[in-house]
Amino acid sequence: MLITNHVLSGAVVGHLARTPAGALAAGVASHFALDVVPHFGVDDAHLMKVAVPDGLLGLAAIGTVLARTAPHHRVRVAAGIVGACLPDLDKPGRELVGRSPFPARFDRWHARIQSESPRRFVVEVAGAAVFALALRRLARARRRR
Repeated sequence: MLITNHVLSGAVVGHLARTPAGALAAGVASHFALDVVPHFGVDDAHLMKVAVPDGLLGLAAIGTVLARTAPHHRVRVAAGIVGACLPDLDKPGRELVGRSPFPARFDRWHARIQSESPRRFVVEVAGAAVFALALRRLARARRRR
């Protein structure tokens, strides 16, 4: 699953959670729930061609979401985003410092639960659309309160 979708789903989770700790935990759970859905992925030779633009889009999404979130909901939403993205720190860890921050057993399990194919980009686009629409509705409803 692309990190942008984890960002958006984490924001949705953060809006729905009652506490920052609950948002963080639910964000982590949402990460694994999305990873078990058959989704887009590429081999290691093409990974950075996808990961860099996706990472930049994910960062832009974080900035946009947090800027548009009401201040009294922002910590929960940020916690949901952090939780949803946290399990993927293995990828930049390997790229930047040569190792994952997680135990090898965890990384093997995390890789094993995923079914990726370069033919499933439509899954990513559909997921992003669903999460963005849900987030928009939640943010609007929360602003009215």
